Amino acid sequence: MMEIAKALPTFILFSPLIGVAVILWLPRQKSQWIRMAGLLGTLPPLLFAFFLACQFNFTRGAVQFRQDLPWFSIPLGQQKWNFSYQVGVDGLSLPLLMMTAIIVVLAAIASFSIKKREKGYFLLFLLLEMGMLGVFVARNLFLFFIFFEVTLVTMFFLIGIWGLVNRERAANQFLLYNGAGSVLMLLGFIGLLTLFQTMDFDRLLGIMHDPQIMQMLAQNEMAQKVLMGAFLCISLAFAIKLPVFPFHTWMLKVHTEAPPPVVMIHSGILLKMGAYGLIRFGVELFPTQVKEIATILAVLGLINILIGAALAFVQKDLRRILAYSSVSHMGIILFGIASLNVAGLSGAVFQAVSHGFISALLFFFIGRLYERTRTTDITELGGLASPMPVMTGIFLVGGLALLGLPGLSGFISEFLAFLGLFHTQPIIAAVGTLGLVLAAVYTLRAVLTVGFGPTDTRWRELTDARWTETIPMLTMVGVILLIGVWPAVLGDPIQTTLEQIMARMGG
Repeated sequence: MMEIAKALPTFILFSPLIGVAVILWLPRQKSQWIRMAGLLGTLPPLLFAFFLACQFNFTRGAVQFRQDLPWFSIPLGQQKWNFSYQVGVDGLSLPLLMMTAIIVVLAAIASFSIKKREKGYFLLFLLLEMGMLGVFVARNLFLFFIFFEVTLVTMFFLIGIWGLVNRERAANQFLLYNGAGSVLMLLGFIGLLTLFQTMDFDRLLGIMHDPQIMQMLAQNEMAQKVLMGAFLCISLAFAIKLPVFPFHTWMLKVHTEAPPPVVMIHSGILLKMGAYGLIRFGVELFPTQVKEIATILAVLGLINILIGAALAFVQKDLRRILAYSSVSHMGIILFGIASLNVAGLSGAVFQAVSHGFISALLFFFIGRLYERTRTTDITELGGLASPMPVMTGIFLVGGLALLGLPGLSGFISEFLAFLGLFHTQPIIAAVGTLGLVLAAVYTLRAVLTVGFGPTDTRWRELTDARWTETIPMLTMVGVILLIGVWPAVLGDPIQTTLEQIMARMGG
């Protein structure tokens, strides 16, 4: 039984391949069967993830369900570099793993709207899920990089083939920016490998927090340069992924041109890989270096918050409003990371999970709205509360969560992130609250215009949410409410892990 429990991360990671195998066997003409197989293929990771969460010991901050298997080795002169298959889950990766498993199921339901080349779409969709799950369970830098690249390749094709009018340009821009980030990440990982002869994350963690080893490295000027170079490369790679201003332009193209189910995953999960990487490989692995740039991170977070909110305020298209809103809310994650205390880091993780569900909900709504009206321009929409009261009500809840209404998940995440930064950078945190005011303005403007503005005669006969739309949206609303009224459901898993990270930093 213990061996089966230890293998849970592996079961979660590779279970989407069951759906891949079934879809490969199905004929291309059986579109309905392919869609159903794609949806059912997302259920095993969800079930395994729930089972893992039930078995998880919240009082332990250490990695649990760890598997370490030899993989291959590369002889290099008199040395040999050994690479292993190493996976595991701790309090930082568990919430993001659960979020991924849930959102992917809901995005699969939204993907029933895909009407061309369904077989190729769902094959890539399930491979994308495997890549995302792998990012959050990998405990080896080489394994992490492989799964990170899987998400890059699959997203490129999902955007470029099934996107809107300018899909190819959006896909190319996505590949250009994220490909550059991947190269930087690989350079950083190679730098660590040459210094410490390992890609085992936990072993690297022990080395980087060993005072004697760090003191020896401090006396070697070349080693210090390699270490700092590795840190800068890795940090920049995840800054592009988050994204941090001015690397945000590629994300705007994806949000406006990718198909809605893909945007649900991109905004809900893939952006959060940047936040996860900055905490995991920045704060946890490079504590000394992160302390040196904490103020820079806070300033970049402030720029993200204010510029994203200001640009969202002047947009007329719902997709672009939410795209710039995402830029602004990623700045709140940077605030939490820059605080370098448990409250702020908790806020960063809360914001990653909360925004994941909120953005997935809103883009699900936008996809269903576009399917009915063929437009997302708020100047053409209005009065939808009359023909679509359920969908409008859900849109209102999503908007209120986005602006941080107490009782919803957005409030607790923003509160913790700002609370953490007020302890260390009070002036920057105070200025950043202007972004929260702007968030209320652009969100309420969009919600009130679309739901309660003047009704266009074209929309009087629109149909309200079907059960296949209501169930996914209510599921996301339920999670947003649960986190908002019972923060411990998310706080308990991450608390011990973050306390251990801060203890190693001397905080």
